[in-house]
Amino acid sequence: QVQLVESGGGLVQAGGSLKLSCTASGRAFNILGMGWFRQAPGKEREFVGSISWSGHRTSYTDPVKGRFTISRDSTKNMVFLQMSSLKPEDTAVYYCAATSKVFSVTIGEYDSWGQGTQVTVSS
Repeated sequence: QVQLVESGGGLVQAGGSLKLSCTASGRAFNILGMGWFRQAPGKEREFVGSISWSGHRTSYTDPVKGRFTISRDSTKNMVFLQMSSLKPEDTAVYYCAATSKVFSVTIGEYDSWGQGTQVTVSS
């Protein structure tokens, strides 16, 4: 198991930007695929984006393509989610997660989760 802690959430106006961070501890971070997910009130948790263990491969859900960017710094055991041009529909609790697979876009393949950080986008 790996322990994950997210930070960087907050309140932002539509069109603004936020950068979420996730710090990992425990298991070897550099061999884990990492992902970001979100859950809005009354909705199921959904995939936002993921990054491979090498950092060379990324994938995003269509609604965030061109606006969100995932990156990782394996020297610091961290993964980031840069969010720009934020919209009210991006409001959700954002979760960082880890998978033992090299890369995954499937929520069921992630077995370690952070506690989440709230992102609220006002119109």
